[in-house]
Amino acid sequence: MTTNAQALNRIEFDCEPALKEAIHEWRLWLESERRASKHTLDAYLRDLSAFFIFSQKLLGYPAGVADLKSFTAADFRGFLAERTEAGIARSSINRQMSTLRNFFKFLDRRNILQNPALAAVRTPKQKQSIPKALSQQEAVVSLEAIQELSHDDWHEKRGMSWIAKRDAAVLTLLYGCGLRIGEALGLQQRDAPTSDVLRVVGKGNKERMVPVLPLVIEAVAAYREACPFKLNKTDPLFVGARGKALDPGVIQRQIRKLRPLLNLPENATPHALRHSFATHLLAGGGDLRTIQELLGHASLSTTQRYTAVDAAKLNLEYKKAHPRA
Repeated sequence: MTTNAQALNRIEFDCEPALKEAIHEWRLWLESERRASKHTLDAYLRDLSAFFIFSQKLLGYPAGVADLKSFTAADFRGFLAERTEAGIARSSINRQMSTLRNFFKFLDRRNILQNPALAAVRTPKQKQSIPKALSQQEAVVSLEAIQELSHDDWHEKRGMSWIAKRDAAVLTLLYGCGLRIGEALGLQQRDAPTSDVLRVVGKGNKERMVPVLPLVIEAVAAYREACPFKLNKTDPLFVGARGKALDPGVIQRQIRKLRPLLNLPENATPHALRHSFATHLLAGGGDLRTIQELLGHASLSTTQRYTAVDAAKLNLEYKKAHPRA
């Protein structure tokens, strides 16, 4: 079996040995100190690899410490230009530049090299995306209708009617607690909500506590009672047809099936239920700081995007209702 470290180490860096060692130490620092997930580590290393590929094209040979130290702002802008010409999205370019700054700061802290030129390079402005939430009616109807997809004769004959309760429990948890799909499917049997508070491990292995509605507790309990597998307390809370950890693609596929049945918009996804949770809380008078804590956002600016959603909705209603609009 391939470990996470082995998979990440397959990303090659054509540079001098001293820099390879620095990259290795940086990866370990991200993993241990920053508690970066495997997906985040993979993205960081691929971003950095793209920069070293560009560096070799620019220099004509594998980069060394002295080369990175002597790079000018124009050199870094050349990397930006190459990424843009390659058709890389602005969001991805901004992430790559963020990765680059993180790596150079690490080199500075370790007294390997300093290069202030990178700080002078501005990344392209990115239009702030507005979270796409479902209406309250769309969200509620989705929770009710998801069971019908798996509660049919085919599933009944094969003793798989419990899957309908599982899907309903997952969606209820996403909308009722504002969880990411990965957070919900990362729960273990011992984490099943039985009280009014649920402990969730989110991005960067950061823990947070979220309140749990009785409806969520009931939906999860109904699924667990119907589930035919004998599961230990450390087994996944949500399992697939063979008793293994449930793949997020299964839930995503079920939501896609719901769209034409309920005339839902294209933005109807499992993550849209998380957005709906935040948007509907804000519309109900919830304050941003509380919503930030519930969603597990590191920055309040991320949560503030939901005010734009609420403002857009108010503007739409105003235009519908005002006689002079």
